[in-house]
Amino acid sequence: MLEFEAWWLLAIPLFFVLGWFAARYEAALGNNGRRGDGGGLPDAYFRGLNFLLNEQSDKAVDAFIDVVRLDPETVDLHYALGNLFRRRGETDRAIRVHLNLVERRDLDASQREHALFELGQDYLKAGLLDRAEDAFNRLEGTRYGASALHHRLEIAQMVRDWPLAIELAERLQRDRGENRARDVAHFRCELAARALASDAESRFEVARRELEQAARVDPAHPRPQLLLGEVAAAEGDHAAAIDAWRRVERNSPEYLGLVAPGWLAAFAALGRSDEGIEALEAVDREHPSIDTFSALAAARAERDGGPAAVAWAEQALQVAPSLLGLEKLLAMKAALRRDGEQAEVELAQRLIQAQARRLSRYVCGHCGFKARQFYWQCPGCNRWDTYAPRRSEELERG
Repeated sequence: MLEFEAWWLLAIPLFFVLGWFAARYEAALGNNGRRGDGGGLPDAYFRGLNFLLNEQSDKAVDAFIDVVRLDPETVDLHYALGNLFRRRGETDRAIRVHLNLVERRDLDASQREHALFELGQDYLKAGLLDRAEDAFNRLEGTRYGASALHHRLEIAQMVRDWPLAIELAERLQRDRGENRARDVAHFRCELAARALASDAESRFEVARRELEQAARVDPAHPRPQLLLGEVAAAEGDHAAAIDAWRRVERNSPEYLGLVAPGWLAAFAALGRSDEGIEALEAVDREHPSIDTFSALAAARAERDGGPAAVAWAEQALQVAPSLLGLEKLLAMKAALRRDGEQAEVELAQRLIQAQARRLSRYVCGHCGFKARQFYWQCPGCNRWDTYAPRRSEELERG
């Protein structure tokens, strides 16, 4: 029953077109009920309508395609059918409908461009990215050029062709006046991350060059500075790493937890552990995060010893209660217990483990996709900057 109702909801736009089509024929009829050229409504029209009412969609498509072949004025019916099937996920049928239009020789240039744009969208939804890109490329310089350019940018991101994505985003910014600075910054950060993941000798140089350009394009975004700090730390330049992360601390302190262990390690390497811990604790008081809590607990255990770190963690959790923090505290206590004294702590750990795992995910603010690690681009909806740098527990706590 639900499928039947969904079909009728999707079919409503098509019935509007069918009504328009019938009205045009009716207007063209003479006083004797015939068209001026001697013809009436094609039989295929009634067959298609009957098939549609009986939910025989395949036969309806065939019948309506026959209508279009008989009368070029029914092109809008073709578009309506194709769009209907694309929305229903029947991309093979949508492609068939729109491809039939593209290949017709009796359409004018405007109609063929429209059909090609619809066909590109069909290919895109079907995952036929090469064909979709080819269709959108052929629309360059037409009235669909701007929309096609957006789809080409979408495809470039899907296949992770970041140089092409940068080129297309810059074109949209230059030619269409769109603000694409954040997109370009992300694309350059992706190129930097790709370089860092390689074994090339020049990987740090390439990454730094891309990140510096990203920072110039969008100075307010934390990602380039976070990565610049990681590059500097990997090269052993801890002072430069701290400088980069200080900019994050000033402008986007809620993101500092993503590099909290590196932050503390850089200060420790320069003999400034106390300064690093104190600064990170100040950030954590304003922007509580299980990542900063865990990093601070480990740093305090190394500097002050296990019992002192446990006492600090207990006090911190009294101020900002957290199930994830409690799990970390229990792990710290278990490490201090003798073998025979661990059973009680381990039992408590097992009791909260499942719930803690559920609350430890990052969550996309657009589609709700949950992930164990932080993403700048959501793997579910492919949107950028939809993940908050906090776990789901912290988001629920507000």
